[in-house]
Amino acid sequence: MNGSSLFDRLGGSPGITALVDDIVSAHMRNPVISARFRPYLDTPERMTVLKGHLCAFLAAGCGGPQEYAGRSMRDAHLGMNVSEAEYMAALDDILGALRRRGIDERTQTEILGIAYSLKGDIIHV
Repeated sequence: MNGSSLFDRLGGSPGITALVDDIVSAHMRNPVISARFRPYLDTPERMTVLKGHLCAFLAAGCGGPQEYAGRSMRDAHLGMNVSEAEYMAALDDILGALRRRGIDERTQTEILGIAYSLKGDIIHV
């Protein structure tokens, strides 16, 4: 397990899909950021597209065979003016989903490191 890729440690494509489902569900319940996600409830097709992009982005960034063809993180968040509190709430949801899925601490740390590396492309853009 130590030598396996981050993609493999997350359970490959099925694991990443389940993780994204958990994260988006947590975002919908999180009072700090739920307002940004609730409009997707009225447009399930947009939610499907969003989850597809998130899965591809995460899988490609974790060493999976997928290619991500969506917008850059900065372009995806441009004009949203995401606050520091919203960013941290999203990270809390990600960490909670990883823990609920029984993902080991090393992998959790790597995922949070990736998320922190993207911070400048997400908040206040």
